[in-house]
Amino acid sequence: MKALISITTLVTLMSFSGLAQDNMANNIDNSNIALQGYSAVSYADLGLAQKGVKQFKSEYNKVLYYFTSADQKVSFDRNPSKYLPQYGGFCAFGIYANAKFRVDPTKFISKDGKYYLFLNNIELDAKQLWMGEDENTLVSTANKNWKKLSATHN
Repeated sequence: MKALISITTLVTLMSFSGLAQDNMANNIDNSNIALQGYSAVSYADLGLAQKGVKQFKSEYNKVLYYFTSADQKVSFDRNPSKYLPQYGGFCAFGIYANAKFRVDPTKFISKDGKYYLFLNNIELDAKQLWMGEDENTLVSTANKNWKKLSATHN
């Protein structure tokens, strides 16, 4: 019941907040910079949200990724798929709810070599909603929804 109420709230917020991204498989703006410039390697390897810098950047599938150091760039370049955010960097709880939302790059969970990003605004903290439910069910449903959502515009 808690998840159903949260899903309704999330979908309602999408309608009013303008947080939905008009991109398909990657949560990026016109700059094509992933993760709002935060380092994918920091999320995956360190469990930290660290802002990357232009000096250390890589392009993968026409998307730019920034890193905090040359070593992080090398790690990414060796195995980019290891460092990609789940659900293209869209809000994991949103994908579970069958919608795409921009995220707060400091709101994330890193687990089992994967990281999930979340919407956070004055009305809703999606990370808290995610943590309050059965993660296996959430991930299973989100994975099914992502197969469809990754090829759609919002």
